[in-house]
Amino acid sequence: MAGTVDRLEACNSPETSGTTGDALPGPRVYARRWVFLLVVSLLSCSNAMLWLSFAPVADTIAQHFLLSMEQVNWLSLIYLVLAIPFGMAAIWVLDSVGLRGATILGAWLNFSGSLLRAVPCLAVRIPSPFAFFMSGQSLCALAQTLVISSPAKLAALWFPEHQRATANMIGTMSNPLGLLIANVLSPALVKKAEDIPVMLGIYIVPAALACLMATVCLWESVPPTPPSTGAANSTSESFLHGLKLLIQNKAYVILAVCFGGGIGIFSSFSALLEQIFCANGYSNEFSGLCGALFIVFGILGALLLGLYVDRTKHFTEATKIGLCLTSMTFVAFALVSQLQRQTFALAAICSLLGLFGFSVAPVVMELAVECSFPVGEGASAGLIFVLGQAEGVLIMLLLTALTVQRTGPSFSTCQQGEDPLDWTVPLLMLAGLCTLFTCVLVIFFNTPYRRLEAESGGSSSPTMCARNPRNVNPTQVSPLETPGLTPRDEALKEAPGPVSKASVSKGHSEWAETMTRDV
Repeated sequence: MAGTVDRLEACNSPETSGTTGDALPGPRVYARRWVFLLVVSLLSCSNAMLWLSFAPVADTIAQHFLLSMEQVNWLSLIYLVLAIPFGMAAIWVLDSVGLRGATILGAWLNFSGSLLRAVPCLAVRIPSPFAFFMSGQSLCALAQTLVISSPAKLAALWFPEHQRATANMIGTMSNPLGLLIANVLSPALVKKAEDIPVMLGIYIVPAALACLMATVCLWESVPPTPPSTGAANSTSESFLHGLKLLIQNKAYVILAVCFGGGIGIFSSFSALLEQIFCANGYSNEFSGLCGALFIVFGILGALLLGLYVDRTKHFTEATKIGLCLTSMTFVAFALVSQLQRQTFALAAICSLLGLFGFSVAPVVMELAVECSFPVGEGASAGLIFVLGQAEGVLIMLLLTALTVQRTGPSFSTCQQGEDPLDWTVPLLMLAGLCTLFTCVLVIFFNTPYRRLEAESGGSSSPTMCARNPRNVNPTQVSPLETPGLTPRDEALKEAPGPVSKASVSKGHSEWAETMTRDV
């Protein structure tokens, strides 16, 4: 009992007291968390649409604006390139400036980029349309660095423990939903070169709506009262110290490198899918269909898997099994995609790639937070994103470098006027890399769930005490305590001297002080 009293008196001392009242407020959730999630999801969806809008009609864009296919590829690749130097700055903005400020800044960058991309189609005889396309894509790429890590932080700060994985899944899967829309919408809108201005104009609408909602509807970065104990400890480490802890965390490093490689593989796959298919006689419409199936089944799988891990907390098992199935499916894609007239098989394989691969993305983001707690969610999820973009650049450059001119009979439907390429070796390399990353993660990755342990009372650190005064280890409570009284009531009853209201633990007030930098 003495240990309990000491710990409770430390939590209720004047140094940690800041509110008055007779009872400590418990965790609380707010309905406006869904509005925040809607804004972040819409922004992420719009940003992904802008990223991949050129790729499904790459040959038409190249032919109309007199660009090479390498230039068109750079309109997608610039997202990955800029994420490397600016991704770390985005992590600092997210954890230091706050979720609201980062979301609004990202929304305005995204909207401005969408407008700049349309300038070559609005003005007459623009001398260098590629410069405007690249500038607009660059602004959207800067917005992506702020947006892509937001779902994990939003889920941690605003949602209770039993809804975190689901909220993270919704926010994370909004990005591939944007890829789905771009894969379907771009080929549907652009039947000929004269349709390109209509396509670029339509993509401005969701960017403008996300910008308006972010500016008007978001009032605060954190709720007045945290929804969980883990939320009260969010971002309890400074930015630089948090990064140092991440680098020293073996489990996190393995997860970040391996899943970062997975992000790079899927980014390259999405950006190059049309070029891979047209070289073997498949139409742009079929490429768009396969990209759509890839995303639809990924979202479906993420929904089911998110609900499953919310109930079971089997983050590690779900991740390892999902990546193993993804690797086997990638091997099948590398072989079948080089054959002609295999539309049904390729459609099925792309569906399975999404079901197994995309579905684990939100689970991995939750797993990253669990193995790195109490480092901020922006840092733990953002660093994986930065590594993913860096590995994506290397993988995409490697794949394009390994392509050679096709020497045999050509079935190409590519319209850019260049000789068709042979993608056999690049695709086998892609399957090999996916298998390598999966094997390393399955064999070497293992971690405790630090955040769940802290929330269940497994942590007795001073930080937990300061933010969760009720976190008392049951083994330290005397069996002779009065029935019906909480350990805190017992401690206050037995403590010598009167206990004033000013000495009551500040609970959620310290949460507000700790997160002041987020507001």
